[in-house]
Amino acid sequence: MRFSDYMADWLYGQEGYYATYKAIGKEGDFYTAVSSSKFFGGSVANHIIRLVDEGFLDSHATICEIGAHHGYFLADVCEFIYTLRPSLLNTLHFVIIERFDALQEQQRNYFADSFGDAVKLTHFKSLAELRCKNAFFVANEIFDAFPCELYYKGKTARVEDHKVEFDVEDAWVNEKAQKYHKDRGEIAVGYEEFAAQMSAACEKFEFMSFDYGEMQARPDFSLRVYTKHKVLPFFDEEMSAEELFAKSDITYDVTFAHVKDAYEEAGVKFIELKAQMVALVDMGILELLEILHKNADEKIYKQEVEKAKILLMPNFLGERFKMIKFRKGE
Repeated sequence: MRFSDYMADWLYGQEGYYATYKAIGKEGDFYTAVSSSKFFGGSVANHIIRLVDEGFLDSHATICEIGAHHGYFLADVCEFIYTLRPSLLNTLHFVIIERFDALQEQQRNYFADSFGDAVKLTHFKSLAELRCKNAFFVANEIFDAFPCELYYKGKTARVEDHKVEFDVEDAWVNEKAQKYHKDRGEIAVGYEEFAAQMSAACEKFEFMSFDYGEMQARPDFSLRVYTKHKVLPFFDEEMSAEELFAKSDITYDVTFAHVKDAYEEAGVKFIELKAQMVALVDMGILELLEILHKNADEKIYKQEVEKAKILLMPNFLGERFKMIKFRKGE
């Protein structure tokens, strides 16, 4: 089978890695910004309030997270909206795009435990089901989870018995490899359809996503497996695809130029790409921590600052992770 089909089965098949609830953080295979600090969602909430004040979002806009896993991120956004501008919690519409029924149930239960009836959460299985006039879309580590093709010097990979062979001719993959100046590496599959679905779903929106990668493509393979906080390069001799298939996360660095091109082809305007630490500071994370400092015990404040450092410090998530932003309908 093609490698993209193999990776799709690994992550999203009936027994795939993301098909059931997985712990993230200390007890899981990896950390994310969401599992590191509530102030990640808090900064996004502060940004949403600014968009309402600026008039880009109306008070009845849709706030939609894509690929929410356990629902912590959107719940953190709701919590900070309640703290900073509680009236908006009654007017904004909160949506999660989640394909798996088991994860939808997990998210509903978490929101019910966190907010009772105060927040109404709506689910859709894909962006193709959603229609709205005004929205803010947000995603964390989504583009690295799209299936990809593997490319090496003009040949595309197939997989047989968990072994990779580069012997397939594919004009589309070749075209993308040439466009992004790659003679080897990963070519993501599905960005174009995803961007087109989002553009069709909403008349006016801002989309913000956080992921690891660079604007330009890497000159080598970045495909890797995360298992119990160990990182195994896919082509490493110690990595057994057969043993880790569907039991661990598989991912690769995002080529943001490919994401940008997909959205521009869908009629959506690229706004900016910047390091996560810069984006979070711009969205007011330091001001939120100062509010906490004035209103909370010193011990709690110091604990939250230490967690926030993971989001901001260049040697943690601050520099390697990027924020990319798009808008439609300005």
